[in-house]
Amino acid sequence: MAGFDIVIRGGTIVDGTGSPARRADVGIADGRIAAIGNISSAGREEIDAAGHIVTPGFVDVHTHYDGQVTWETRLAPSSNHGVTTVLMGNCGVGFAPCKPDQRDMLVAVMEGVEDVPEVVMIEGLPWNWETFPEYLDALDDRRLDIDVATQLPHSALRVFVMGERAAAHEPPTADDLEMMRSLTREAIEAGALGVSTSRNLMHRTKAGELAPSLYSEEDELKALAQGLRDAGNGVYQIIPRIMGSASEEFALMRRLAEESGRPLSYSLLQMPAGDPDEWRTSLDELSKARADGLAIKAQVAPRPVGMLYGLDLSFHPFSLHPSFRPLLDLPLAAKVEAMRDPALRKQLLFEQPEDSNPVLVATVKAFKFAYPMGETPNYEPDLADRIDHRAAARGITAEEYAYDLLLEQEGRAILYQPGANYRDGNLDAVHQMLSHSGTIVGLADGGAHYGMICDASFPTFFLKRWAGETAGEHRISIEEAVAALTSEPADMIGLGDRGRIVVGAKADINVIDMAALDLGLPEVVKDLPAGGRRLRQLADGYSATIVSGVVTYRGGEPTGELPGRLVRGTRQMAA
Repeated sequence: MAGFDIVIRGGTIVDGTGSPARRADVGIADGRIAAIGNISSAGREEIDAAGHIVTPGFVDVHTHYDGQVTWETRLAPSSNHGVTTVLMGNCGVGFAPCKPDQRDMLVAVMEGVEDVPEVVMIEGLPWNWETFPEYLDALDDRRLDIDVATQLPHSALRVFVMGERAAAHEPPTADDLEMMRSLTREAIEAGALGVSTSRNLMHRTKAGELAPSLYSEEDELKALAQGLRDAGNGVYQIIPRIMGSASEEFALMRRLAEESGRPLSYSLLQMPAGDPDEWRTSLDELSKARADGLAIKAQVAPRPVGMLYGLDLSFHPFSLHPSFRPLLDLPLAAKVEAMRDPALRKQLLFEQPEDSNPVLVATVKAFKFAYPMGETPNYEPDLADRIDHRAAARGITAEEYAYDLLLEQEGRAILYQPGANYRDGNLDAVHQMLSHSGTIVGLADGGAHYGMICDASFPTFFLKRWAGETAGEHRISIEEAVAALTSEPADMIGLGDRGRIVVGAKADINVIDMAALDLGLPEVVKDLPAGGRRLRQLADGYSATIVSGVVTYRGGEPTGELPGRLVRGTRQMAA
């Protein structure tokens, strides 16, 4: 075939299906993969992939770009890590549907649950929609560096239908339930890929109020499932209660999957407290459900799910102390100068964190289980290096030791607290979860937690840690790893036109130098609306990323091309 737009030559194709890697050329034309093999015809652009692997673009099914997609054209940090399609609207939070008098409520929920600053949303969100179909229409006008798809968020839906009664956690009436069911169907028919909800009691506003979807009874959760059944399409995404009985939570999710007749996706974690075997119970129940023909998948993070502390971030060991409050909005250098005052140091070490939100207080107090991140990001730290252990070895308190750490690097030091998935100081549980046939890689949370988490780098970590040459014990084959990042998540959400390198598939492709693949340190940049701050983490090793047949990144740098679009509805499997 002649007339290729791009020919990728001499790379090792890892096609996303799990098939053995092979050396071949890839020809791209009109946004699709047009040929695979020994291609003699030239392309208008040629990419030398010798010594590199050529993979499908990665598909991230757990993001929160619902706001960022309306004010930015680049969906970083996900697009910095080979991701070419994201699914947003997770955890039951988002901005549509929404009446004008409900905007503050949804902003408060997103600020508390996903750590997106209120001022950023006030300045950044255009609010040129009310209904969910109108939100999709607004996204149709966006030009992006990657594709986006979305889900209907339960909290927004509940507020839209019930108003103040939703925030007060009043039970819905029969008419409310029927309206939620109808609007769920409407959203799916307009192009949403599913509906999402949360039962995680840590999901609160900044003031400590529970997100509207929490404490919803089963009849309300079933109304959403019935909306999916009515539409005959879509996935039910749910964040279960992370503490308590895993068997009871799974039984509820199973009933929802049976009610909808549609796939269901949920988050699975090894929690740092409580029953150490609850994640195993969930996996056992997942095996039974899948054996019974239910399409249920668990989303698993490929590394510890934790948070970052720092003077320029959302939280640090003293951020909720009364004497630190006057420093909160000062420039970093001014904070450092103030904290070097012995009198302030003594006062801060004497005080305790105070806040109306118990989750925030618990978050700050957990700093003693954090580790200095160091000069290179280490997501599997040695237990001996934990702050409380280092402090004890020096005969000082954890607060004293952390105080000095925070002032290193002129206040730019970052402390890493691996919470879930690192209970025993290793990733053995993660490997067991990832090895289960009913799990997919997820929970990257791109577009959220701007000042406390930077997990959108999961794809890079996953490839290097689990499939790299130095992966060691429990190594996953490169074929399995790429499938886990591409066709498996794509198929779960019904986007069968991508996530694999086969003729006819959408030309979303990465060219990766595995020998050079590496993660940089998370760093703070202030480039959000209203000068808002966020964490950024760059990567080495991505020679090229292609979206719809257009090169969007070369050598990790954006080309300025914006071929990404809103994806409405599911797509048939590629031929």
